[in-house]
Parts: sequence; structure tokens; C-alpha cells
Amino acid sequence: MDEEREPAPPPVDVEGDADDPVVVPPRLPILPLRDTVLFPGSFMPLAVARKNSIRLIDEAVAGDKLVGVFTQRDPALEAPGQDDLFPVGTLTHVHKMFKLADGSQRLIVQGLARVRLEQVLGDDPFMTATVARADETARDADRLEIDALLRNIRNTFQKVVSLSPLLSDDLQPLVASIGEPGRLADFIASSLTTLPTATRQQVLEMLDIRGRMDSLHRILIKELEVLELGSKIQSQVQSEVGKNQREYLLREQLKAIQKELGEGDEQTKEIEQLRTRIEAAGMPDAVLKEALRELDRLSKMPAAAAEYTVSRTYLDWMIALPWNKRSEETVDLRRTQQVLDADHSDLVKVKDRILEYLAVRKLNPQAKGPILCFVGPPGVGKTSLARSIATSLERRFVRVSLGGMRDEAEIRGHRRTYIGALPGQIVQGLRRAESRNPVFILDEIVKLGMDFRGDPASALLEVLDPEQNDTFRDHYLDVPFDLSDVLFITTANVLDPVPPALRDRMEVIELPGYTEDEKLAIATEHLVDRQVADHGLTADQLSFTEAALRAIVRGYTREAGVRNLEREIGAICRKVARRWAEDVTTPVEVTPDTVVETLGAPKHLTEEIAVRTRSPGVALGLAWTPAGGEVLFVEARRMPGSGSLTLTGHLGEVMKESARTALSWFRAHVARYHVDPSFYKDAEIHLHVPSGAIPKDGPSAGVTMVTALVSELTGRRVRSDVAMSGEITLSGHVLPVGGIKEKVLAARRVGVFTVILPQQNEKDVNEDLSDDLRRETTVRYVSSVDEVLELALLPAQGSKLPAAVSAGSPPPVHGTVQ
Repeated sequence: MDEEREPAPPPVDVEGDADDPVVVPPRLPILPLRDTVLFPGSFMPLAVARKNSIRLIDEAVAGDKLVGVFTQRDPALEAPGQDDLFPVGTLTHVHKMFKLADGSQRLIVQGLARVRLEQVLGDDPFMTATVARADETARDADRLEIDALLRNIRNTFQKVVSLSPLLSDDLQPLVASIGEPGRLADFIASSLTTLPTATRQQVLEMLDIRGRMDSLHRILIKELEVLELGSKIQSQVQSEVGKNQREYLLREQLKAIQKELGEGDEQTKEIEQLRTRIEAAGMPDAVLKEALRELDRLSKMPAAAAEYTVSRTYLDWMIALPWNKRSEETVDLRRTQQVLDADHSDLVKVKDRILEYLAVRKLNPQAKGPILCFVGPPGVGKTSLARSIATSLERRFVRVSLGGMRDEAEIRGHRRTYIGALPGQIVQGLRRAESRNPVFILDEIVKLGMDFRGDPASALLEVLDPEQNDTFRDHYLDVPFDLSDVLFITTANVLDPVPPALRDRMEVIELPGYTEDEKLAIATEHLVDRQVADHGLTADQLSFTEAALRAIVRGYTREAGVRNLEREIGAICRKVARRWAEDVTTPVEVTPDTVVETLGAPKHLTEEIAVRTRSPGVALGLAWTPAGGEVLFVEARRMPGSGSLTLTGHLGEVMKESARTALSWFRAHVARYHVDPSFYKDAEIHLHVPSGAIPKDGPSAGVTMVTALVSELTGRRVRSDVAMSGEITLSGHVLPVGGIKEKVLAARRVGVFTVILPQQNEKDVNEDLSDDLRRETTVRYVSSVDEVLELALLPAQGSKLPAAVSAGSPPPVHGTVQ
């Protein structure tokens, strides 16, 4: 324990006799103090615990009871020296001394006079030193200013006492009774217990009375400002608290009065209205129990509580959900067929699957609905088809875009512990639909993301599982909701990015691209009328001929869907609308010449293939992409080198392996094509697939690569009216590939009507291609690389027979399937 000031009543000033000054001995025992300053004329309790200090007090009490008290600069020091003590202290008289059971002492001391520490004489058994009296000074010229400061200090201190809860009101008469300026300054400085030790020591060391009083005056003014500000803040808080208490008491009184009158307050009325709405919402028993429990909790909250709004919002969501509201669907297969046919051309497989589902619903209304997944290129009508299904069933339609969604809470909702929490998109969609059996489309399911907030695809596993979604639990609601009546339809351009577990829960229905005739029909029946109306025109002001629409399809769009087609039709409509807005009121009929005049030169020319295949080493292949089928050129060139193969065009590993396989197969069969077997030793073969900025991969370009390679090495050009697709093996077999319909449509879009496909894809052609498409396209089936080359290569220069004739088979004819 340290020698420091104990909690005690304010120091009491004792007026001494001015004619009987205190005699200061030249040598005194020194008692160091921690964190406190003793002023002359003041009483103070002290605690003494250090052994040498206890010895000092024992000898002082036995003698003249006088000690010198000096404050330590650093209160943490256990054995301070002369330099560790402030130079000015106080001569002190020990009035009382009490010994405690632990050996420490309690003192009551009185400051007598200021003393200056001269020289420490020793510290064994305790510190002793020579001291000198430090007398106060006051000039006669300062007397008037001292009197003014005396009055101001007295008045300011009385204000401080009235505002401070730490100062006793008894100090005010004591201050009024002290007339000596120096003693008054010491008394007030000793009374201000909130002052830092360093500040109080500075006051003690000021021997000039005017300077001491001026410094004390500044300290009091600052203390008064702090107290006044604190009092103002306290008053504001008490005023607010008093206002709240008053409002609470008035509300309670109002409740009592309304109860006597048989009336209820607004909050009670609101609670009863919520109870009525909850009971009328048709909730299941378990959900009803949870809602009533939350309502009971809400009734016990004050309306001003922060939790009140959270609980009220939760109940509003619970009430708004369609627990027992459903659309009365009409299962009429003929009407559904008419609606689907009117809204969409072709798509026979999709329509058949939808009609099968409705047939099952008609026979067994309790059957769980399937989870359909429409997969197809952009612009083929996946979303609009789902809307047509809802229309035909007379159900509500809800669409949620999953593109860019990365937070699991977007599906399952946020827990109510979070500020601004809301249910997930599934529950929000049901609330918007106001029906428990809508057609719910989850658009772009392949564009779901994943980050530190969770995996939305995993959250969809429960939603899209008919065996589990009858007890779907949103994190916000935290009660089960039956989703088994919802017809979920998802859409995607490609299924590869979809996790296998999620893909397993969906029935995949592929929507292939449209043929030219189908695009023409869609434009005639839907796109033209919509764009004409959207641009403020009528059929009398603007019309399109069939030849004009076909010219747009062939020359300005090369896509699986119809979005670009509609965009080009819209461009023509804008120009015509501008003419009508400029008062040129002549009706416009769009012809092929009008199309070129309006849209400019065609963007896609069918002559491009013939131009690019004029020289050997260029073959036309077919590829499948998420946007539909595409044609790609494969170019081969031989140049002097050292037996290497160069592959360019941003090719993937599988495609590179196909190129190496093609080269290896040809080297093994080089004699059959009359090429020097050592051609590879002093040559470099370069295979390039143009559009190098686009990544390409897959095995289906194998037949195209071997054709381009053989064409370059034999000098035989590739037929410009033939496109091909198929995987090759090192032994020369041609294996089946996918995306047959998309690839055939891609060939037709560029004016190629003869396609070479693997023999094992014949069943896909018969199933996927319409009768009209099969009649208009010549499909040649092959099972070996030799057959591909016989069909694709023109005869060598000087030969009189075409390649197909020399192989013993008739040349291909459009409109046949062989």
C-alpha cells in the first residue's frame, strides 16, 4: 500500500494567528506522497504502508510530530530519491495515528506551511533532509487586482459547488469566511479533487499570491464550463426520460379509462386485427401455433421498442403467404395445345411432354409435379414457353432470374437476427403470385455463383426435389411451406456447369434452334406484328413481304434463336416510324431491296465458303455451342521444316489430340493416297482453326481435321457444298457426336445442304430432324475415315472421275438421306 490520500470529507481550513507564524525546523523527516498534494491549512487523511515510512511516523509521533510531505513525480517508485520528488512540499503536523492489524497506519495530518527541499541527508531508516520555509510574496501594486480576483474566485467557486455532485454545500460558507487571499487559494485548490496532481502541485509551487489566484481563477472557469455542459446534457437526458415516463403513465391511464368504457387502445385493436387475419389465413396447425406465439410476444412489447417492428413485419409476411390459396386450374388438353401452337412454332417434343404432364394431372390431381429444365440456345423461347404453360393452365406466373446470384440467403432467406432480413426469392415469389400453385420459372440456372456467403445451387436441391419440397423451410419464416403444388421450370443454355446432384432432380427437355422456315413463320406470326405495334405503326403503314423476311434471315442473322431477327425487324420499323413522324405518309412494303437499302449490305454471305475452299487444305466442319450450331473452317498448310505439327486457333486439349490423331492416321495410310511416306521428315504441318479469340474444344472436329490435312498433302480440294462432323480414332473409325440438329441447322444457315455424319447418328437424325428438314438435306453416313475422304475430296487434277464415283458410289443429291 502507498502513502496516498484516503476518501474523506473536504479539508477543513483552520485560521491561524498571523502574528504567530509557524516555526520550520531546519531538518525534517521526509514522507513521500503518491498522487496527492497537501496544502497548508488543510486537514487530510493518509494511509502509510511502506516500512521506512511506518518507522518515520512512529518516531515523529514520539517527538514533535512534525514531518515534511513532498509529492512524488512518478507514483510507481517504491524508493524515491531527491530528484524523484517535487521541490516544494508542506510542513505537516500529525494529529492522529491509528495502527491496523496488517501493520499499516492511518493518519490525520494538517498542513502548516510551504517548505522547499534543500538537501537529502540520508534514507536509512527513512529519508531526512534540510528544508527552508517558502514564503508567499505579494506586491502592494497588485493589491487591487488581488481583491478583484478574490471576489471572482469566491463567486465562481460557489457556482462550481452548486453544480458539482462531488463537492459539499458546506464549502460555500467556509469559503465566504476566509478573507486571506493565499489561504483561500490553497483551500479551494485542496477542495477540487478532480484536478490532476500536476496541476495542484503547480498551484502549491506558486509563491506569488496574484499569480496563484490568477491561475486558480482560470482553473475554476474551465471547471465551471465543464460542469455547466454536463448539467445541460443531464437535463436533456432527464427531460427525455421524463417525457417517456410521462407518456407511459398517460398510456397506462388511457388503457384503464378505455377498459372502464369497454373500449380498446390502438395497439390492442391492432393485435386483435392481426389475430383475426392469422386465423383467416388458413395456416397449417404447426404454422398457426408459431404465428400465435409470435403475436402473443408482440402484444407484450411497447410500440416504441425496436423489436416491435421486426416482429410485426414477420407476422405480415406470415399472413400474406398463400397457405391455402390456389389457382383453379383447367386441364383442357385441346385448349393447351391451341395455346402452345399459337405462341410457339415447332417444339413438338416440348409440347408433347407438357401435354403428357397435364394428362397425368387430369387423371391424378394429387400427383407430384416434375421439375422441368428447358435447355437450348438463346432466343428460342424458353421463358415465353413457360409463360404459355401458365396461361394454358390458368395459373399465376412467377419468374426469378438466377443470373449472378451468389448468396444462399437469396434462396432460403435471411435469419431474423439480421437487420433488414427478408425471406428468400422462393417465398417472395409465392407472395407476389398470391397462389400456392403457380408456374415458377427459375431463369438462367447455370449462371448461379458461389462465394463465402454460401452456394445457392445447394440451396436449390431441396426446392427442386419433389420428395422434399413439401416441407421447405425458409430461414426467415422458420416454418415449413409446401411447394409440391408449384410447377417449377428452370432454363439454361447448357447443362455442363450445373452440379450433378441438381441436374439429377430435373427432367431435361432440349429446345433446338429454328430452321429458316420456322424463323420465317415466327417472324410472320409474331415478330412483325409486335415490332410494328411497339413502334407506333399499323399494318396499313408498314408490311413485310415473305422474300424480305427470308432475306433478313439469310443475310443478316446467323443464330439458333430469333432475337437478332427481331432486332433487325425493329431497325427497319424505326426508320419507317421516323418517316411517318416527318409527315412522309406513304405506306411502306418491305422487299429484299428495301432490306438492303435500310440495313446495308448483308452481313453473312453464302459465297464465303466457296471462296475460302478454292485452294486445297480447307475443310468445313460443324460445331455445337451453347448459342446453337456453328460452322468452322479448318485450314492445313505444309511448309519446309523438321517434322513438327503446329496447332493454332485457341484449341482445347481434346481438339489438339484429334489433330495429332488425324496426322498419325494419315502417316500410317500414306501409301494409299500416293504421298511420299517420308513427307513428314522435312516438312512442318500447321493446322489452324480461324476465330482464334474464341476457345474451341471437343472431339467432333476430327473428321474435318483429317480432311483438311489430306487435302493439303494430296492437292485435292474439299467440296465447298459439304460440311462434316465426327470423332475419329487412330484405327480410322468414325464415332458418333452430339448436337446433330443444331449442326445441321448451322450448315443450312450458310447454304450447305450436304452433311457428312457418323453412321451411329442415324437414329438422332430420324428423331430430331423434322420431315421437311430431312427432305431438304442430304445426309451421308460414314463409319470410316476413308469414306469421309471419298465423299469430301474432289478428284485430283487430271482425273476424269469425281471422288465419289471413283469410290463406287453415286454423287450426293439434295433431298436424300443415305
